[in-house]
Amino acid sequence: RVFSGTGVTDASGNVTFVFTPPFPAVPAVSHAVQTAITAVTECRVTAIAAGSVTFNVRRAPAVVILGISVLQVPVPAAGVTVHCHAVSIGQGV
Repeated sequence: RVFSGTGVTDASGNVTFVFTPPFPAVPAVSHAVQTAITAVTECRVTAIAAGSVTFNVRRAPAVVILGISVLQVPVPAAGVTVHCHAVSIGQGV
């Protein structure tokens, strides 16, 4: 069983993919991020089950101080496109 989908993060940086029908067990998932934001620092799984997976995307805006680029505290990245691929364990990703 294989699932592929694309979603856009909400204001909190979250996007959830629902597997219909659910996998028989928790699947192996992978993801890719597509965005014009250059400060994206991470996209991570925050919840996973046989029926869904939720990703959270955060970015760390950069500030230039005295010619040195400094990253600020990560904030939710809204409007980021996330591509998800899930397969049953044992099929490979």
